[in-house]
Order: sequence, then C-alpha cells, then structure tokens
Amino acid sequence: METFRLWTALVTPMNDYAEIDYDSLELLLKEQEAAGNGVLVLGSTGEGLNLTNDEKREIVRFTKSLDLVVPLMAGLGGFNLEQQLDFIRFCESQDVDAFLMVTPLYAKPGLEGQYIWFRSLMNETGKPCMIYNVPSRTGIKMNPEVPARLYKEFPNYMGIKEASGSIDDFKAFRDAAPHAKLYCGDDNLIKEFVEEGAVGHVSVASNAWPRQTRKYVDLAIEGEVAGLFEKWVQCADLFFDAPSPTPVKSLLFHKGWINSDQVRLPLSKLDLSEQTEEALIEADRQVNEWFE
Repeated sequence: METFRLWTALVTPMNDYAEIDYDSLELLLKEQEAAGNGVLVLGSTGEGLNLTNDEKREIVRFTKSLDLVVPLMAGLGGFNLEQQLDFIRFCESQDVDAFLMVTPLYAKPGLEGQYIWFRSLMNETGKPCMIYNVPSRTGIKMNPEVPARLYKEFPNYMGIKEASGSIDDFKAFRDAAPHAKLYCGDDNLIKEFVEEGAVGHVSVASNAWPRQTRKYVDLAIEGEVAGLFEKWVQCADLFFDAPSPTPVKSLLFHKGWINSDQVRLPLSKLDLSEQTEEALIEADRQVNEWFE
C-alpha cells in the first residue's frame, strides 16, 4: 500500500437514540473520499469500544459496500486476544486494507507482553498493520523496542501512530527504528512531528476539515511552513476540550454533515460546554477562510 499522508479517524454517527446512522456515515465517507484521505473506522474516535461486535461488523460491511477509491483501515481495541483475532479474520473476509492495533487497554503490560501481543495479532494477517501508542487512553506507554522488533520481523509492519503528545517520545521511537515509518497522532503537533520525521498523520480534525487538514499536512511535509495556518493549533485543540469525539461530533452536526451529535455512554454530550461549541464554530470559519 502506498503511504497515505492523511488518515481520518472517522467518527461513528448516531441518531438521538445512540443507534448508528448509516446515512450520515455514508456522507462522511464520501467527504473523505473526495479529499483523498484514507479512512480509519472503529478507532477511539469512532467509539469502537462502545459498539457491539455486530455493529462493528456491520460498519465494516457497509463501508466496503461503497467501493471507496481510498483505503479502509479497521481499528482493533481491548485486551482479549481471541476477540481481536476473530475480528481480524472477519475483516480479512471483507478485504479490509489495513489494521490499526493499539497497545492493550487496562492491563498495562511490559515490554514482552506488548511485543507478544502485537506479534500474535500481526501473525493473523498479511495486511499492513499500524500500531498505536496512546498512553492517555491505554494507561501504559509503548516501549520503543516493540516497534523496532516488529519492523524487523514483519514485512507488513506499516508504522506507528504516535499520540503521546510528547516530542521526546516521538524521537525515542524514531531513534529505536530509524528506517521505520512514523505517523503523527496529535492534531496539534503535526508541524513538529513532521519536522522530526513523520511521514503522515492520523487525524480527528479531518472529520470536520477533510480538505483543509489534507492541505495543512501536505504543506508541512513539503516544507512549505510559511503557508501553514498560524492558528491551527489553537483551533485543533478545541476538539479535545471534552472527551473525543464529543467536540468534533458537535461541529459536524452544526455543519449539517451528521443528523445528531449523539455519543454513546460512557461519553456524554453534557460534558461539552456551550463556550467550546461556540469556539468550534468560530474555528471552522477561520480554517475555511485560510483554506479558501
């Protein structure tokens, strides 16, 4: 698979009863396709752990049925190995293009536990696999030796999505495996991570700003820093003023791209302040003004 500069960690739109809204999902997928962005479903932004196994399978089937011209990545999450292997086998049957594999949740494994976990998952598929370090969600940092070992062992190792929020941690992964690909996983650190060697980005912001985020990432990778939107970080930070994806769903609803801003428990719309909602609308205006 060619290196896609931008993958969108897609939200899972729902109606007011927290049921999946497939009409809105199709619209969002078509927006990403038009922008030329790879699509990641069932990640943390997609509320993957809040969905039933049947719902996750149906989202994969539905997305594949649209025959998008951009690749589809499916997120894995949890800490039950057999459930993850079973879902990989299902996704293989649907010809999903790639997988995002996160450090096991809750269990806080050490180096060998992390390595054997990823090795067990990657042994189940020949599809490209991106591993994912996000200690704020998993409770444990990935050991830099883990991707370094996987890179040497698996030809389908795609790279690491680094979302620790730390430049020093990013450098540690880079230095442990200098030839392996790294992807930025924090919308507010695109410029800095690209300067340190990131080849692409996995984004929340691109749900609402698919073409705009693509332009920002392209400019950063091509070294055109003078063209970067100076208020990008300020705007992107708003998507994390409340537990994600609550803020980005709010903006998508305001834009008319989804029919409801509903999230599923344990998330709640009530955790998003009116001030943040207003700030998101203003940020949308500013980003569009820069883009145009």
